[in-house]
Amino acid sequence: MISWKNLDTLAAYDNLVKCDHRVNLPEALSGENGAQRVAKYAVPMAAGLSYHYAAKAVDDDILQMLTRLAEEAQLSDKYQELYNGAVINTGEKRLVLHQLTRGQLGQDVVADGVNKRDFYVGEQKKAAEFACKVHAGEITNESGEPFTTVVQIGIGGSDLGPRAIYLALENWARQQNTLKMQARFISNVDPDDAASVLKTIDVSRSLFVLVSKSGTTLETLTNESFVKNALKEAGLDPSRHMVAVTSETSPLAKSADYLAAFFMDDYIGGRYSSSSCVGGVILSLAFGPEVFARFLNGAAEEDKLAMNPDPLQNPDMLDALIGVYERNILGYPTTAVLPYSQALSRFPAHLQQLDMESNGKSVNRFGEAVHYVTGPVIFGEPGTNGQHSFYQLLHQGTDIVPLQFMGYRQNQLGMDVDIQGSTSQQKLCANVAAQIMAFACGKQDADPNKSFAGGRPSSIIIGDQVNPESVGALLAHFENKVMFQGFLWNLNSFDQEGVQLGKVLAKRVLAHDTDGALRAFSDLLHI
Repeated sequence: MISWKNLDTLAAYDNLVKCDHRVNLPEALSGENGAQRVAKYAVPMAAGLSYHYAAKAVDDDILQMLTRLAEEAQLSDKYQELYNGAVINTGEKRLVLHQLTRGQLGQDVVADGVNKRDFYVGEQKKAAEFACKVHAGEITNESGEPFTTVVQIGIGGSDLGPRAIYLALENWARQQNTLKMQARFISNVDPDDAASVLKTIDVSRSLFVLVSKSGTTLETLTNESFVKNALKEAGLDPSRHMVAVTSETSPLAKSADYLAAFFMDDYIGGRYSSSSCVGGVILSLAFGPEVFARFLNGAAEEDKLAMNPDPLQNPDMLDALIGVYERNILGYPTTAVLPYSQALSRFPAHLQQLDMESNGKSVNRFGEAVHYVTGPVIFGEPGTNGQHSFYQLLHQGTDIVPLQFMGYRQNQLGMDVDIQGSTSQQKLCANVAAQIMAFACGKQDADPNKSFAGGRPSSIIIGDQVNPESVGALLAHFENKVMFQGFLWNLNSFDQEGVQLGKVLAKRVLAHDTDGALRAFSDLLHI
């Protein structure tokens, strides 16, 4: 029987708190023992990826305690409950079904009288057929010209994940000759965002994908009006240039304003929606449905690995457990996400929302205050750019910041050059290997300004190349990691009430229903 308990009520957690054992990373990674540790502390992931945690401040004893914590917290059982259709989102009393968009893990899930796997597959098929018709020139603009650009209009989960995935695969698709259409994104209600996109595309040959589950998202509808106005000014019929991704019950669902509508439902949260039509429509248009299917396959294979009840064979659960150990036992408040691939330049931004919107909570699943810290602050940039930015603080600052690196053996475009005895790709990989050791082991120097304490923990996910399968697996890994951490903290990781208050107050400002300081701030901005 599943039992939902706060982290600080678990005996295994109490044992971790009382444990005064600490791992000396410089010692653990020194000499031949260090090489053996690197080989031992690694777990295979899907799509040829692997999770390496030798530079984390754990050893066999701590890993055993974390394994007991996973068992007592029933992490595997709770995941099984989720994918079998339990009401895991307690705040909104909803199922959580994003895994179903990429594969069936357990029993059939029927909700609202509908087999949800069949529903998601059906919408994916609709999106694929639409994309194929666009690519074949069966769907064109008014002049019979093919569409060459697709622009997503959305915000939050309707933008961050799909944008990160598109950028991750754009150069790969160009190299593989499968880049069908250029993709652009409009998200910010700042008019300069929409205007800057519209000024750099041929609107007459552009398709716009409006993404709003409710059909009422203020920023998205504002940007839609901005785009429609631009189309009309160009003498174009907006309804010939727009499709909607929404729910079947939204005002957009059966509107004549759109060429087509593709559906999602309330059982998939925005930040978990990239593998639904929220990502599927634009990615199928940009790369072709076959590429999107490969992305889904990578995610599905990682989801299967997350089913393993043994944390030491389950990279997603293990990453989650080590993260909770760092947050709650070692007291580290932040985590840096550092992909050593320019293709993943927007992946940290997606993970900021995924992690901080999911587990940035101070009450448990039952609305009761928790008395321990929960989700960390997430930030990051691709390497090596970050090395010349915020790594100074990471190396020598007063706070220890756990690090999550990603590294790939091959680039995407196949272009490289040998300079001073090594290629650019080799220099990139050399930098990430060096940083792991520099953070972990440090360097002693008589000059305190040049001394590095070390003991800065990191993990790294390593793969051959950023491609559809590996991006899908990477996305699923972090989705599952966040889910397992929410289970440990006894949080509802699938609602986001913290987003709502600002929206309510903004509506009051626009309606001039303000007083006191709110009115004063509004006046300062000339609203």
